[in-house]
Amino acid sequence: MEQVNQSSLTEFILDGLTDIPELQLPIFFIFLGVYLVTVVGNLGMIILIVFSSQLHTPMYYLLSSLSFIDCCQSTVITPKMLVNFVTEKNVISYPECMAQFYFFCVFAVAECYMLAVMAYDRYVAISKPLLYNVTMSYQVCLLMIAGVFGMGFLSSTAYGSFMIRLLFCKANIIRHYFCDYFPLLELSCSSTFINEALLWSLGSFNIFLPAVTILSSYIFIIVSILHIQSTGGRRKAFSTCSSHILAVAIFYGSLAFMYLQPPSVSSLGQSKLSSVFYTIVVPMLNPMIYSLRNKDVKVALKKLIQKVNVHTTKNDFY
Repeated sequence: MEQVNQSSLTEFILDGLTDIPELQLPIFFIFLGVYLVTVVGNLGMIILIVFSSQLHTPMYYLLSSLSFIDCCQSTVITPKMLVNFVTEKNVISYPECMAQFYFFCVFAVAECYMLAVMAYDRYVAISKPLLYNVTMSYQVCLLMIAGVFGMGFLSSTAYGSFMIRLLFCKANIIRHYFCDYFPLLELSCSSTFINEALLWSLGSFNIFLPAVTILSSYIFIIVSILHIQSTGGRRKAFSTCSSHILAVAIFYGSLAFMYLQPPSVSSLGQSKLSSVFYTIVVPMLNPMIYSLRNKDVKVALKKLIQKVNVHTTKNDFY
């Protein structure tokens, strides 16, 4: 029993996205650009919401939390992945691998629930506008955000606790670009039955509960929109919730495709491709599709830029 807490491997080698030498450098610059856009976009959104009083509403509090999750998720995965394109072997130590796996799970689960909370927020705003300030008060928003991160850490702790009990004594090459669930299980020479059962049970719960919440919210939203008499009112109501449907579909689709099928069915190429969507692409797209098309955000950004310019001009004058 003492052996289960130890690993005979002290380090792993991440296989990366591709082993074709001609593609290494171009892909490096592509994903470096994606990462920079992700960090600048999400941090910029957080700063804009913090310093713009007109954005101090429940919708944008939740949006800033989503931006924080996306920025952290991308930072956990992308920098280490970029190393693989410029080095012959992308070595990651056992503790670093377990830490990457843990925080990847935290932010992946948190994003699932944050998308659900944001959908519920839009449901209340459109279907029950008179009760919105009471239903989505500042205290309620804080509790929801705390619950989102609580589910992330709780789920990740469960996954991580059983992962570190495995004994890794096979080949040390992880056939992925980060320390993911199934690639790690493939290297274990211990029984992985509990780990797979935990993923199927808790993983299904963490995907289906938020997905059902999102679907239910949109059904009620559509019903409410259909009851609006004016065409302009329908268009305005629909525009407040339609922009992130694509991101939700990409995130949940790739996540379900990756984790809700037996390991024997999924191929290496499919798992890497689907992982790229929810770990790298979605965090980059979210600031754009949630906010850059939003009129309130554009106005707030213009006012903030004007304030900065006025402040700079005064300092230059004095």
